[in-house]
Amino acid sequence: MEWLNYHHLLYFWTVAKEGSIAKACDKLLLAQPTISGQLRQLEDSIGEKLFRRAGRGLALTEVGQVVYRYAEEIFGLGRELQDVLKGRPRGRPARLLVGISDFVPKLIAYRILRPALMLPEPVQLICHEDTSDRLLAELAEHRLDLVLSDAPVSSMIRVKAFNHALGECGITFFAAPPLAKQYAKRFPESLNNAPMLFPIEGSSLRRGLDQWFETRDIRPAIAGEFKDSALLKTFGQAGIGVFPAPTVIEKEVKEHYKVQIIGRTTDVIEQFYAISIERKLKHPAVLAITEAARERLFA
Repeated sequence: MEWLNYHHLLYFWTVAKEGSIAKACDKLLLAQPTISGQLRQLEDSIGEKLFRRAGRGLALTEVGQVVYRYAEEIFGLGRELQDVLKGRPRGRPARLLVGISDFVPKLIAYRILRPALMLPEPVQLICHEDTSDRLLAELAEHRLDLVLSDAPVSSMIRVKAFNHALGECGITFFAAPPLAKQYAKRFPESLNNAPMLFPIEGSSLRRGLDQWFETRDIRPAIAGEFKDSALLKTFGQAGIGVFPAPTVIEKEVKEHYKVQIIGRTTDVIEQFYAISIERKLKHPAVLAITEAARERLFA
């Protein structure tokens, strides 16, 4: 093979990502014979089969896996170049596209991202909130520069991404003044049968809280479960129940929601990560975010 047809490689890469020719057709808006023909030409030029049948779909051969890894790098760099060129039109600020996992408290997200807006060169911050799985898919397609999450990327997920630990902190329990007065004494045993506002099951914080309560044989009364951390705090502000939040933002939580601290624990740890497709971070705004988080916010 003297040279590589990058159109053929693009069709191969899309089929591999989508898992079937039919899905790739929908993605590329091309007819099935066109893509099938391009794949055959690529296999002929390489001299190896790239796919094998796997049920109703396709699976990569050993050679196909090698080609796929290189294709990921090639088209990743291409999208990165496009993003750089589109993100910095003349006279306009650079863009930073950030996906925020819906389990990350909004006050934490603000504290983490704020340093990007303090740089000498202006930055246009574009934030998008969604589930971690969907955000990682967008990251893989170079539609995001960064994902903020409360959990690292699992090795089981088929996305080439790198975890950059930002820091960790313990948990503080808050309540509106009447409840705080009632449950602050004898913390944490006082939380037994106390009305509690929890993050929904599946979040790393919920798992840590459940384990902590079980270990201490404390059984709070679940007054509500929330996916949105800001909504959870709003119900807490209204006196519906006691609620947890990362200790690192306890000052902001007290001031913003007019609540009081019941107690703290470092036995439940919440961790935060910046996830990127780069092993070594290069974007000035991303570097500012990670350095400020590690050296100041979570120090």
